[in-house]
Amino acid sequence: MSFDNRYAAEQFCYLTTTGRVTGNPHEIEIWFGLAGNTLYMLSGGRENSDWVKNLRKTPTVRVRIADTQMSGVARIVREQSDEDVLARQMLRSKYQPGYASDLSEWERTALPVAVDLDLSQGD
Repeated sequence: MSFDNRYAAEQFCYLTTTGRVTGNPHEIEIWFGLAGNTLYMLSGGRENSDWVKNLRKTPTVRVRIADTQMSGVARIVREQSDEDVLARQMLRSKYQPGYASDLSEWERTALPVAVDLDLSQGD
């Protein structure tokens, strides 16, 4: 089973960034999608979200999915690229069926963020 298929049913991942001011670890629970060794998230607060500000300063992050932790390097996905379309469609199609409200606005306006995971370091 591939890495992305192994975790496809998980509803949340836990992203740990380094605080841009304090230097302390900050963990959030967030929706995600996986394609190969790249994890995608959408920031509804766009660049104003603390976690996005943190990873812009220090892109090295930790990700936990179920009982697996791994490190990765986060980046903002270039909007209107093929990867942007993939991230938005992947997350909406994963979460819309179980969500009572329409996610089309979130899909359209959120900031796509990718984490390129180092799968050799998972614990």
